Amino acid sequence: MKSKVYELVEPYTVKEVIKERELKSNWVAVTPKLGCICHADLRYFTGSRSPEVLAKKLPMALIHEGIGEVIESKSDKFQPGDRVVIVPNIPARVLGTPVEEGEVDQYSKNGKFMGRGYDGIAQSVVVHPAECLVKIPDNVIDDIAALTEMSSIPVSAVRNIQDALNKEDAQIAIFGDGPLGYFTAAYIKNKYNLDTDHFTVFGADTEKLHKFDFARVENVLTYDFSAPDKVYDIVFECTGGRFSESAINQAIQISNTLGKIVLMGVSEQRVPINTRDVLEKGLTMYGSSRSITEDFETVIELLETSDAYQTALKKLLPESTRIVKNADDFHDVMKYAAETPHWNKIIMEFDWN
Repeated sequence: MKSKVYELVEPYTVKEVIKERELKSNWVAVTPKLGCICHADLRYFTGSRSPEVLAKKLPMALIHEGIGEVIESKSDKFQPGDRVVIVPNIPARVLGTPVEEGEVDQYSKNGKFMGRGYDGIAQSVVVHPAECLVKIPDNVIDDIAALTEMSSIPVSAVRNIQDALNKEDAQIAIFGDGPLGYFTAAYIKNKYNLDTDHFTVFGADTEKLHKFDFARVENVLTYDFSAPDKVYDIVFECTGGRFSESAINQAIQISNTLGKIVLMGVSEQRVPINTRDVLEKGLTMYGSSRSITEDFETVIELLETSDAYQTALKKLLPESTRIVKNADDFHDVMKYAAETPHWNKIIMEFDWN
């Protein structure tokens, strides 16, 4: 079957091409309906990645966060008309490519990730393995379902610290008042039912911090990290970019002995950290940036059963979606996202007619 693909051929240049897609056994053909723009997409679109990376990855279709409707299926799990969330991380074992000994799906070296040298959601027909799709319940609207990929990142991030999170007296902190910090805070709050005495969000923007009305908030510009009023057992770093250095080192300062720090923000540059205190406190650091189908299923189950979680995520929705009918529209939305400061997610609504 043919797919109309909005292909990024070089930074700021998008062309429409037609590609042939083969529907194999246990794979499903999906027409994308909504796609969310991620900062990772923008780094390719604006050419912020290194020339070596761009040369290796382009041309390709962008966007790895989104939902669609099944149009044809060679799997018993899905039928035409089903609404599905698309899981962008496709493990090697699903593709039939070599699987290295001891590797896990989350970090499959011979796997593929949509919009990372493998065509993403910006195409009229996504042919995808059934194992990497999750059905959307009737009580979850499209706009909320489109946020599942970002919501799945904290699900994956807590996998190595479940026991610590479940401790009744655990003190939890999050650094980052942007979307990643909010997605992480909303999931942890609603999954683990934390109260404000045990849950703090650190950020630098007072207006953004007001959105975290389910947690205690502290402004890093005024907080005294040399004399913290409490220490934390688990800290999630959700800043990334140029703020990674300060956030990670402040997290080290307020961490309890034998505490855990989960690094989730992406930085293109190397980040110096205070290793002396890491060693003296016996801290453990984990890195987490990708999720798998199991994590998406956890998000969907929580959305289906928790009105509070859905309400929390609605704060991230834009006032309206951006209609994309052609490659020029796609380019314009990406350019807008790159040039316009925004806290809410920018959501594309694809019109393939």
